[in-house]
Amino acid sequence: MSSGIYTNQVMENNQHPHNGRSSVRRLVPGICDVSVTNACNAKCSFCSFAYDKQIVKDKRWIDSNEFARALPFLHRRGIRYVNFQGGEPLLHPHIEDLVRAARENGFRPAVITNGSMLPQKIEALLKAGLATLLVSIDSHSVFEHERNRGLNGVGEHIRQGLAAANAHGIPTLASVTVNRLVNYDALPQFLRHLGFGGVTFSYPRREPFGSSSLVFSEESPLIDFTREELLCALKKIKSFKKQFPVLNPAASIDDIQRHVRGEKELFACVGGHKYFYLDWDLNIWRCEAWSKPLGSVFDLDRIPICRDRCTACMMSCYRDTTVMMHAGVAMEDAMDAMIALRPIKAARLLFRKTVALSLRSVAAQAPQILRLGGQFRKRPNSRSPISS
Repeated sequence: MSSGIYTNQVMENNQHPHNGRSSVRRLVPGICDVSVTNACNAKCSFCSFAYDKQIVKDKRWIDSNEFARALPFLHRRGIRYVNFQGGEPLLHPHIEDLVRAARENGFRPAVITNGSMLPQKIEALLKAGLATLLVSIDSHSVFEHERNRGLNGVGEHIRQGLAAANAHGIPTLASVTVNRLVNYDALPQFLRHLGFGGVTFSYPRREPFGSSSLVFSEESPLIDFTREELLCALKKIKSFKKQFPVLNPAASIDDIQRHVRGEKELFACVGGHKYFYLDWDLNIWRCEAWSKPLGSVFDLDRIPICRDRCTACMMSCYRDTTVMMHAGVAMEDAMDAMIALRPIKAARLLFRKTVALSLRSVAAQAPQILRLGGQFRKRPNSRSPISS
């Protein structure tokens, strides 16, 4: 899953006619997680893509030509970041072409992988224009990590891949699912040894998704937490920030703690507004947790914005992004209110506690933002980005 690390960069300030709202100023670029395949070569306990669970009967692969054709639709929606995931995305036979197409057309591509194929793939990915590399990590122990993944030697493969990415100045992030294999005190040293520049934590999911995503497990004992145990893990993640760069904003962790306790949450999700999920069949979803797709990606120009203040799940990629985007989205809404000659509404939108918390989160994450969320720079041999 994605970490939502890119959402803080104010990239563009352009008019975008969508659903009759030609006045909208886009200060906050959007994100799309793209599942390029449902195939996987690992057998993680807490993921249903795992090959040994045999849930995936029909392996699917996103069509690289059709994906390239879909890019203008994503671009017109304001999306500027695409995160390639799976299954295992490096199993896709044309993953380099997908990365190249995204980069050459004005997007900043990231790949989220288990790392098993990095030694074979990393140079081609870097040449294609990879912007950020995320690798899943399950434990502070390479032995426990490899045992859960069923991938002997993957620790060394990860180290080699990260070394190549770091040598090219590509940001590297560990994506760690909260589970019983993690010792938070020992984890920083392990991440440094492998060569990671930062970490993002995702929260366990036991309930099946309504979408095509299978990043959940109903039976894994590694993510079978009581409420108190999960709250304790969240507290440890906040303390972890003192030892290693963590991309999860403290305000987002606070909201997830409210979610776990059953309390009212402060930040409504940007899924379906600024964040989307695209699957291997080129169906576009407001998020992976939703029960039905919005439609085909090729219908995206006609699909309305979703802003219903959803807080139904605790998927970190969406919830962390929501906090970081919140102030920018408020500014967009305030500008619309000013254009509509409603200055009092504009002021109310801006002077909310949540806007201040969002700005504080952006400031707190500034070192990571500067390194991991830098503005897209066109590569020397790339084509001009798609015009919006």
